[in-house]
Formats: sequence, C-alpha cells, structure tokens
Amino acid sequence: MMIDARRLSPIAVLLSSPSLAVAGIAGDSFQVVASVVASCTISGTTLNFSSSIDPLGTTAPIDATSTLTLTCSNTTPYTVALSAGSNAGGGSNFAARTMKSGSRTLAYQLYKDAGRVTVWGDGTAGSSTVTGTGTGGAQTLNIYGRLLSLANAVPGTYTDTVAVSISY
Repeated sequence: MMIDARRLSPIAVLLSSPSLAVAGIAGDSFQVVASVVASCTISGTTLNFSSSIDPLGTTAPIDATSTLTLTCSNTTPYTVALSAGSNAGGGSNFAARTMKSGSRTLAYQLYKDAGRVTVWGDGTAGSSTVTGTGTGGAQTLNIYGRLLSLANAVPGTYTDTVAVSISY
C-alpha cells in the first residue's frame, strides 16, 4: 500500500523524517536587585513664647516648647543641628540668639533638655546636637525655649528664624 504524502499532516511528515533533531532545553539565571538608600525628612512647628506677654506683669524667664518631626529610614543614624538664628550675628554665636522687632531685641535660648541646661546648636561654641537612629516611622524631638529677660522690653512682635538640619 502506498501512502500519499499529500494527505499526511505536516506534523506526521516531520516526525517521519529521519534527519530531524529534537529541540533541547537551555537555561540561565538573572539577578533581581534593589538598592535602598538612607533617607530622612524633617519639619518643625513654631516656638511661640506667647502672643500677649505683659512685661510689667510677667516675670522672666518665660519657657516654651516646640517640636521637630523627623522620619528616617529604618536603622539610619542621624544628627539634628540648629543654627544660632538669623539675628545672632554669626553662625556659631549661640549665646546671642535674639528675636527682633525692628531694631529692638529680646534674647532667648534653645535647649535640647527639659531642664534647659544643654544649648541646642550645631556642636560648636559650647552647643550640642541631638542624635538618634531612624525607625522608618515619624519620631518627635522637643525643643525647649527660654525667653531670658523682659527688662526694657518694648511692645512689638519679635521674631527670629532658626535653620534646622539633619545629617545622616
């Protein structure tokens, strides 16, 4: 009996061909990589000694607190520094932190402890920084302020701008 090749399916023709090789399996591998970098963010709230200090009826010092909120990636060590303020007359002049209203001034200080003993600055000129380790979540740091004296205080709104930096 004779087989008509025109009636066979293409697969049957291929399978009956003695010169056809069976396909093999080749393999390789690849890597999956992610580089996680250390990261921190920080923000602060206004330190307000009061919006209505009566210099005749209030005795100094006047204390106030504020907070910084920072978030650093988990296990990231950080250092938080505060500047001397824009009115201090120098980058490390922490003893001269001053708020101004026009040409008038009020001296104040910022501390890293509730007892208001350790001046919070950049680690120079007798000041200290605050250090810690990130948790991956928000952490709160307190800033303890003290308005040192109201002697000869003239009515007005007194302000200063303190820069905060976080190194990690």
